[in-house]
Amino acid sequence: MTDPAPPPSDGSSSQEEQPHAAHWHGSNRIVLGILSMWFLVSLGASVLFRDFLDDSLPKLGGAPFGFWMAQQGAILSFVLLLLAYRFFMNRLDHQHGLEDEA
Repeated sequence: MTDPAPPPSDGSSSQEEQPHAAHWHGSNRIVLGILSMWFLVSLGASVLFRDFLDDSLPKLGGAPFGFWMAQQGAILSFVLLLLAYRFFMNRLDHQHGLEDEA
């Protein structure tokens, strides 16, 4: 498991702390991207853009698309975001040599 906090940036960082800082910043970018997508899907598609989605997209299962996104689509999108998070974090760990040995 990786360190939950970035290495101290007091100017005394050694050569081995620099890859951990790069990994920390990379993981923050991944989390920010996943959370942004989650916000757009969960709040945007089901609340903010619901009327637009209902008017411009076909019905799914007899329900308007905005309603469907609020009920089913957000859950499916959340599962896809979990899989995307796993993929991107594993790739980042591999790039920085922090793979699990199991």
